[in-house]
Amino acid sequence: MATPSSNTLSFGGLAKRLVNEGLVDATAMQKALVESQKEQISLISYLVKNKIAKGAQIAHLLADEFGDPLIDVDAIDPEFIPKEHLDEKIVKQYNLLPFFKRGKRLFVAMGDPTRLDAIDAVRFNTGLNIETVIADEEKLSKMIEKIVDSNSNASMEGLDDDLENLDITGGDDSDKKDKDIVGSAEDEAPIVKYVNKVLLDAIKMGASDLHFEPYEKAYRIRFRIDGVLREYARPPIQLSGKLSARLKVMSQMDISERRVPQDGRIKLKLSKSKAIDFRVNSMPTLFGEKLCLRILDPSSAMLGIDMLGYEPDQKKLFMDALEKPQGMLLITGPTGSGKTVSLYTGLNILNREDTNISTAEDPVEINLEGINQVNVNAKVGLTFASALKAFLRQDPEIIMLGEIRDLETAEIAVKAAQTGHMVLSTLHTNSAPETLTRLRNMGIPSFNIATSVNLVIAQRLGRRLCSACKKPVEYPKPTLVEMGFTEADFAKGFTLYEPVGCDQCRDGYKGRVGIYEVMKVTPKIARIIMEDGNSLAIAEAMDAEGYPNLRRSGLIKAMSGLTSLQEIAKIVGAD
Repeated sequence: MATPSSNTLSFGGLAKRLVNEGLVDATAMQKALVESQKEQISLISYLVKNKIAKGAQIAHLLADEFGDPLIDVDAIDPEFIPKEHLDEKIVKQYNLLPFFKRGKRLFVAMGDPTRLDAIDAVRFNTGLNIETVIADEEKLSKMIEKIVDSNSNASMEGLDDDLENLDITGGDDSDKKDKDIVGSAEDEAPIVKYVNKVLLDAIKMGASDLHFEPYEKAYRIRFRIDGVLREYARPPIQLSGKLSARLKVMSQMDISERRVPQDGRIKLKLSKSKAIDFRVNSMPTLFGEKLCLRILDPSSAMLGIDMLGYEPDQKKLFMDALEKPQGMLLITGPTGSGKTVSLYTGLNILNREDTNISTAEDPVEINLEGINQVNVNAKVGLTFASALKAFLRQDPEIIMLGEIRDLETAEIAVKAAQTGHMVLSTLHTNSAPETLTRLRNMGIPSFNIATSVNLVIAQRLGRRLCSACKKPVEYPKPTLVEMGFTEADFAKGFTLYEPVGCDQCRDGYKGRVGIYEVMKVTPKIARIIMEDGNSLAIAEAMDAEGYPNLRRSGLIKAMSGLTSLQEIAKIVGAD
């Protein structure tokens, strides 16, 4: 007896019912299960093709078994078939027919509704929600042959031709080996259009990151929008290799190398005056390569200080620090907290004809004309420290380091700040006071920290409440006091809001709002640093100087109606 196969398992219930109903002999069914797998076709197709059972009888049984509607193929009018969604390859491969479209729903006639891979293929190709209707497999095959003969080139007519011809730097000059991996030109065209569509959709939806993720039985594409990952699509798993190969070709990676991570970059020109860069990283996983794309929009550096969301006092501290002839301005926060945008906004303010600015970044995220930007490359010995040493021989006024990672870099940066240069950089700490103690823990003497650092900014990005649907909410006073609200707040009066959700937003939020902790190194704070005070002592001094911490800044944003207490508690803590 043949070993039970995955096909047997998939059609176990249906095969049993066909035998019990007397439509197929048990011996013939066992043979059909084995042979259909060998031929790599569905059990239903095999039964109808070999005239073991009639298509009409199977269709009625399927409609009863799955509860799907049954359609008479003869009633389908070819004139009303949505030909823009008629892909010859998919239609023939899975023996299905898209016959009606209503809004975002596409109705598809199938002889075998258990073919989930077929439904995924249609959904991927059309971008629509699929509604399946059961049809006689035999009649359906004949109609498909008739329609496909007269519409052989209709598979991609509904897609915007511009999707295939987008101006993408570095994507199409691959050698023959690359082309063999990606596929033939005929197979590649839909992939090219689909990937371009995904990139454009990500930009339109305001995504910051794109994740292309292969799993054992599925492939998932997710966008990070307003700091939250959301599923965008689930293309057929069979396209995993082609999607990753296409993205790697576009970003000028070696597509024949799948064993190690790679970095690349894509430049997408939307118009003569606007281009969007994508920073791309590939990573080998258990079931294929995962690719992550970070969207780098140069226009974000041109937002201006007012768009960042600083409170008036915080903005003044930031601007005053930028105007100082020397010293350090440090920005801290976790990945994705907007540090890069804050740094570039500051550089854009300082970018003048009479000022020499140099930056060392890993990698350069946004290209700014008038600024000398260096890509750090540790493999060839170009580190933050070596770049910084070179900058000091390049007659600079302002130096920006993407990150202070080690003692050598920190020492040179401090020395530069003490010898007439303005230094901007970032660290990964949770708060402004912790940034100063981190430098000391790296090995920088307390005196040098106190005399070189002018300003420290800790920041987070929270989701902004949708102005169209947010609604007022009341909390008990003890709860608000516990969260940090003061009697002065209650005396002034304020209204808090909570998210609702509408057709203009996602879950009641739309966009981001910056939350900042801006601490000037005053003589009092400098004294604590030189006395080797810890971050708690510095935080107490910061509070005494009147600089609100992250939680207090978040509460101010909530009282202004910009975000919710739930969001503040999520990103900066509730206690």
